[in-house]
Amino acid sequence: MAKILNVNNLGKIYTSGSKKLTVLQDITFDVEEGETFSIVGPSGSGKTTLLGICAGLDQPDSGTVTLCGTELGSLNEDERAILRNRNIGFVFQDFQLLPTLTALENVAIPLELRGDKNAMKNGMELLDKVGLQNRFHHYPSQLSGGEQQRVALARAFSNNPSILFADEPTGNLDAETGEKVIQLLFQLNADAGTTLVIVTHDLELAAKTKHILRLKGGRIIANQETTAL
Repeated sequence: MAKILNVNNLGKIYTSGSKKLTVLQDITFDVEEGETFSIVGPSGSGKTTLLGICAGLDQPDSGTVTLCGTELGSLNEDERAILRNRNIGFVFQDFQLLPTLTALENVAIPLELRGDKNAMKNGMELLDKVGLQNRFHHYPSQLSGGEQQRVALARAFSNNPSILFADEPTGNLDAETGEKVIQLLFQLNADAGTTLVIVTHDLELAAKTKHILRLKGGRIIANQETTAL
């Protein structure tokens, strides 16, 4: 199977005054097209930093990331933004919905920016898929946490992404709501045939993916297939 993400010998160092903190060191792994893949580790292990670099939101100090056939280090900021816009979906722990826009507008605006003439209609269909057909005109403040994350899921799939990055997608949700959101995420992902990369500290969630990469202290301590269906 083709590799959609290749990370080779990645390193990241943060400098604060005279101190240097190595956040990631010697990180090498591949993700195959259509795979479900989780990155796990304790707080401070470098998970979110790694996700940001893989998605082209941040740059490494050493090593390379090849995403959707393009080596990210060869692109400037605008070119990375275009690649993200075309190929990547994001789901964040804190939802990142625009508070002054309705649920429908939050989903439709990215579609409009891509030139979709049926943005509102397609936005409605996406919200319908996540069970929010009665919440089109509600603002984020009028929605529960679980509903807000459903809007975020609809938005994440709006550009039919090749790969979706989810950073602690259930981090702000109670256990029952979080389980429902994860079921929905995996169902949408399977329907769309998208590659899914999840950063999580939740080992039960990680066990639902086909592959687990374990980090500790900025290094890989395990890289293994799972028995997930």
